[in-house]
Amino acid sequence: MSSSGIEKGVVTAEAEAPRGNRSRFAFACAILASMTSIILGYDIGVMSGAAIFIKEDLKLSDVQLEILMGILNIYSLVGSGAAGRTSDWIGRRYTIVLAGAFFFCGALLMGFATNYPFIMVGRFVAGIGVGYAMMIAPVYTAEVAPATSRGFLSSFPEIFINIGILLGYVSNYFFSKLPVHLGWRFMLGVGSIPSVCLAIGVLAMPESPRWLVLQGRIGDAFKVLDKTSNTKEEAISRLNDIKRAAGIPEDMTDDVIVVPNRKSAGKGVWKDLLVRPTPAVRHILIACLGIHFAQQASGIDAVVLYSPTIFQKAGLKSKNDQLLATVAVGIVKTLFIVVGTCVVDRFGRRALLLTSMGGMFLSLTALGTSLTVIDRNPGHTLKWAIVLSVTMVMTFVATFSIGAGPVTWVYCSEIFPVRLRAQGASLGVMLNRLMSGIIGMTFLSLSKGLTIGGAFLLFAGVAAAAWVFFFTFLPETRGIPLEEMESLFGSYTANKKKNVTKEGKEVVEKH
Repeated sequence: MSSSGIEKGVVTAEAEAPRGNRSRFAFACAILASMTSIILGYDIGVMSGAAIFIKEDLKLSDVQLEILMGILNIYSLVGSGAAGRTSDWIGRRYTIVLAGAFFFCGALLMGFATNYPFIMVGRFVAGIGVGYAMMIAPVYTAEVAPATSRGFLSSFPEIFINIGILLGYVSNYFFSKLPVHLGWRFMLGVGSIPSVCLAIGVLAMPESPRWLVLQGRIGDAFKVLDKTSNTKEEAISRLNDIKRAAGIPEDMTDDVIVVPNRKSAGKGVWKDLLVRPTPAVRHILIACLGIHFAQQASGIDAVVLYSPTIFQKAGLKSKNDQLLATVAVGIVKTLFIVVGTCVVDRFGRRALLLTSMGGMFLSLTALGTSLTVIDRNPGHTLKWAIVLSVTMVMTFVATFSIGAGPVTWVYCSEIFPVRLRAQGASLGVMLNRLMSGIIGMTFLSLSKGLTIGGAFLLFAGVAAAAWVFFFTFLPETRGIPLEEMESLFGSYTANKKKNVTKEGKEVVEKH
């Protein structure tokens, strides 16, 4: 694409295609990229109910069950650690296909498992897919989406995770009617079906324009930007911003160029991230790791994985009631994630995170208190405490889903400089999965040591500390172009914000 070709495109922009199609194209790309998250969510959700039957069929101990529940996230460290380098090497799109392939194989292995080691192999393969998917889907979406709708579109992976969790809960309920030795195998095995559709659908997506620029494919990058921008001028502006961030002079406008001083396939990124980062990059890394740590250490996976157990402790006796209440958790979680996604570009990332974490603190405190009261009054049916416990579980997942759930992925996929984004985001995902695995593999033991109420009061303390961290360290990023994001960081305070003038120009000010 020559400069004259781009200029000609500006003149004839109105004659080419209705610009409304552009936002729909970006929307479609975000939907396809996020489809991996449905499979991921299904795998997480279905295990909460399948575990009851796996334990009975395979005669597992509590420790074996804990390991089975949480080990997926530890295994995912392999995928998330490799995802950054892989996506810099083969591109964002084919990395999504690779994640789907791991999901497919892992689901089949778990579905046909005949013993504990066999099912653990399936969890390992699926775990690698989890690591790849959780890093690449939000990164790809953030790089394709225009700044005005980046928060909305980048939240899609979290929406689809919750849809998958809900489908997993529903699958538990229906397949639980089958004989024990068949039910859990169907629950786990059907997760392989969507993987095939995903791999085919993703091939229809374009590659990330930022990855294309880093490969020197300027013409291909402009075509993608033109399809996902509201105006031709915006596409040209976004291309120039990406080129500037990649160290490419604006006058280099051929379709294919040799990128000056290019560090191929992510080479040198780890040194720039961890060994000698600039003050801004160091602040970005701390913000990314802090938000991922807080999201998981506040106990969301304890609720997602052990909902039936929590409801049993709260006073719901039958498995049917426990599974139905768990389905209700999935419905509430999914509904509120949609709410959070719809308002993230209106109210901003920071406001939603603070509101969310504050609500999580209050609901966890109330849940821990009510469960403690029930635990200390054995043999008594305290209806008010049972109702409060169930209500607070719903409130907790609702407040999590409105902010901490979606915004974590939006925020961490947009704050890194372009060359560091894939591998920087992968570090955040690795910590996220590590904490999720630790929570999943220790919750039963933790609830025995501290009591189940004490465990949730501990999570409430983490939520309170996270609120302080968010308030102090995280600047607002709503509407800021990706290439200008680095200017918000470096002072280790959240004292920079974006103001939008009446003319629509974005100005970053420091107060």
